[in-house]
Amino acid sequence: MVSGLKLITVDRPFAEKHYQDLSAKPFFSGLVDYIISGPVVAMIWEGKNVVLTGRKIIGATNPAASEPGTIRGDFAIDIGRNIIHGSDSVESANKECALWFPDGPVNWQSSLHSWIYE
Repeated sequence: MVSGLKLITVDRPFAEKHYQDLSAKPFFSGLVDYIISGPVVAMIWEGKNVVLTGRKIIGATNPAASEPGTIRGDFAIDIGRNIIHGSDSVESANKECALWFPDGPVNWQSSLHSWIYE
């Protein structure tokens, strides 16, 4: 379920804050330059085991190692132009959701919820 969605243009300070854990890496500058090069669709995904499931949908960090049918496997070519970011843990997701959605997620429940979850 998606409980947050917006199209935004990311400025350099925001991008640097988002990727601050990678700031010592040699690719940091290129990563920041890439995310600020155009609009970004930011989303909050919620659900049972959503981080694990989301990582499977997204595919391996290296697009060449991503399975066909994953977002990176179908739409990415170069690791430096990785097309999508996904949190690697619930802790990271909570931190990133707070950064990207400071007002929090939209509070709603689909009418299908009872048919999806026991």
